[in-house]
Amino acid sequence: MASRPAVLMRLMASAYAVAEKAGTIVRQVLQSGELGIVEKSGANDLQTLADRLVQKSICASLSKSFPKVTIIGEEELPAEAVEEDLIENGQSNLILQKSCPDQYASLKEEEVKRNRKRNMGIMLITLVVWVDPLDGTKEYTEAARVLYSPVYIQKPEQPYRSPNRLLDHVTVLIGIAYGGKAIAGVINQPFYNYQMGTGASLGRTLWGVLGLGAFGFQLQEVPDGKRIITTTRSHSNKLVIDTVQAMEPHDVIRVGGAGNKIIQLVEGKASAYVFASPGCKKWDTCAPEAILHAVGGKLTDMHGNAYTYDANVKHMNSAGVLATLRNHEYYLSRVPQAVLQALPSN
Repeated sequence: MASRPAVLMRLMASAYAVAEKAGTIVRQVLQSGELGIVEKSGANDLQTLADRLVQKSICASLSKSFPKVTIIGEEELPAEAVEEDLIENGQSNLILQKSCPDQYASLKEEEVKRNRKRNMGIMLITLVVWVDPLDGTKEYTEAARVLYSPVYIQKPEQPYRSPNRLLDHVTVLIGIAYGGKAIAGVINQPFYNYQMGTGASLGRTLWGVLGLGAFGFQLQEVPDGKRIITTTRSHSNKLVIDTVQAMEPHDVIRVGGAGNKIIQLVEGKASAYVFASPGCKKWDTCAPEAILHAVGGKLTDMHGNAYTYDANVKHMNSAGVLATLRNHEYYLSRVPQAVLQALPSN
């Protein structure tokens, strides 16, 4: 009799399935034209109906199957019953068929361990899931304004064709951490392939587990000798600009979404993701970091220190983000001292 898959692989299989459902929700909300936009802290910090529905779907679905796992979502939503049609009970058979890396094969949803560091008896360790229901919300809303503006004639048979590529920036992120470390992640790109026109299959899901690898894309690298920086398109400031310039890039790509920027790294469109500013949060980086690390890349703060993803950490990545597929030390060495002083590490 075949043994039951490890908890981590079952959690990943469920996360993959609900991420696919989330992608469908994101597309449906955009197609409806009723985005339900509200400002949280300002015009660059928005929440839409898609954010709310997707977070409810992911959190409720995973909580139902894994009640002891800690789940932290970006949006502060009221506690309320979740509609049955938002619940995803399925799992990815492809993931369930893969062997769990030995170091994670015995993980449980929660474990009680002795706290040797502080000599304080026992402590409860849980798997922690970090959820960004809609990474790139600003780009999502801007694309919607183009699609439904009076000057843009919408063709019913091509609901996602647009004169811009902002929909490429939008992702759904589900990261899994254990012992403070990002160990697995899922990135759904709801509008992948949208510019191919009528009949195109929309969306894709990337996923990865440390020690197993990453899947759903073709790993590529920027040509040797090329330094291409990907950075923010809507949250720049002097620190970001000075750091990017210090890298002496051959090209700079300004796009939205942390998930999208990591996709650019693993698909050979950029060699470094540079964001020398507070702003990104743990739900922005957990899933992308896990996938990047699964293929040999690295994500740190601007000092080269790793972020931790325990349930009780502060959510802000206050010392910025530096991510690379290769040559991380070079990019670290180029960060200006003034920037490091302005962004004290945790």
